[in-house]
Order: sequence, then C-alpha cells, then structure tokens
Amino acid sequence: MADLFHKQAKQYVEARPSYPRELFDFIASKTPNHELVWDVGTGSGQAAISLAGLYKNVVATDTSQKQLDFAPKLPNIRYQCTTPTISTAELGRIVATESTVDLVTVAQALHWFDLPTFYHQVKWVLKKPHGVIAAWCYTIPRINASVDAVFHPFYAAEALPYFEPARELVDDEYRGIEFPFEAVGGGADHTGPFEFTTGRVMDLEAFFRYIRSWSAYQTAKEKGVELLREEVVENFRRAWSEEGGDDEKVVKFSVHLRIGKVGDLD
Repeated sequence: MADLFHKQAKQYVEARPSYPRELFDFIASKTPNHELVWDVGTGSGQAAISLAGLYKNVVATDTSQKQLDFAPKLPNIRYQCTTPTISTAELGRIVATESTVDLVTVAQALHWFDLPTFYHQVKWVLKKPHGVIAAWCYTIPRINASVDAVFHPFYAAEALPYFEPARELVDDEYRGIEFPFEAVGGGADHTGPFEFTTGRVMDLEAFFRYIRSWSAYQTAKEKGVELLREEVVENFRRAWSEEGGDDEKVVKFSVHLRIGKVGDLD
C-alpha cells in the first residue's frame, strides 16, 4: 500500500478530506474506556489528530515514512513506521501488549489489508470483551449536477481501470468487506455501514490535486497515461463555471463506517 501513495504524499495531505466530528463522537460513545487507540494505516494522521482529542494516547502506524513526515505532531500521538507485515512479538513491542487497546481504527485503508492476518492482530491487542474496531471509507465526491455529470463518467471509464481491485470494496461502501466482529450495542444493533458526511471547500485546482492524490492517478502516470489530459481538464473547467462561476465549492463525501466489538473469543 505504501508504494501506491508515497510518491504523492504531499498531494494526499493537502487534498484529502478530513473526517467529521460526529464520526469520532459516535465511535467514542461505543468504547467504555478511552485510554489507548491503535490507528492503523494512519497515512498523514488525518484520523489520529481527532482521536487524540478523545483518547489519552494514540499509537498511529503506517508503512510509509514519507506520509508520516506530513502528520501533525501532538504529545499524545506516537507515530511508528512499520513493515507491511509484523509478527505478534513486534506488535507487542511497537504498538501494545495483549488485551490493552480500547480502540483500533482504520481510515480509508482496510480494503488494502490482508484481513485474516490483520483481524488476528486486532483480536490480540483489543481488551476483551468490549474493545472496539472502527473502520471507514469515503466514496466519490459530490459537488453539483454540472460537475458530477463530468466526474462520474471520468471516474468510471477513465480512472477506475487504474485502481487496484480492492477499490471495489470502497465503491460498495464496505458492505461486502469481511468484518467478523459483534455489534457494539447502544443503538447500534449491527456492524454497519453507518453513514456520515464530510466536506471540503475546494477551488478547481484543489479538486485536481485531489484527483492527483489517487493511487490510480500515479498508476496511470507510470503507464504513460495522463488522466487529467487537456480535454478532460477543459470539460471540468466548463462544468465548474456553470453553477456558481469559478469560485470555491463545497465538495462532499459520504463516509461509511463499520464498527464492532471483539467479544469474549470463547
């Protein structure tokens, strides 16, 4: 996964949306204790920074040091670069020991993981029975009818072939992703997905930076294909100006959360 994003780490931190406060408040309401979080695939710390305001300590790991270099530094966040696969012994040494973590979070990354291996590690570190795992993704942006009419066919026909197959799990809003955990209760009688909305104000150049932060953009570029070729850019410019002129616009993203508790593991 690190190879897909480290070349555009700067664009990633500048262009990607943040996550809504309501998402983190919902997650925090389902964890009985708020001592320790393991934020896996933290990237440049988009989720870790919010978690640090709700939990005493956050260990945020990623396989890309270049992305971690852009992460905000706070006294209760410890960033750690890891190899793509780590043993249980390494997990205990660099993240947390067995049954000591209140919450494991994965923002926009679960679809990249070797899920059986990862879930074994999650069940090892989480406190039993009420330790919680929360994983979420966000889907394609919504702007207005004019821009969306250009974006949707561009995404489906031009960009999607350059995404890894795991992207299908995101487009499916994590409905079909393996998630072997129990419902957390307290009004959440299933493991999701639960939907939230986030937004980011962008001008057109910022929107292009968002597209350039895609793994698909980098993959296409390495194959000699420029997704944002002149014709495509012009189509977006025309659509962008049709509603509200060339000004900044609110770009909205739907966030889809899977959440569950580890249970007793009998």
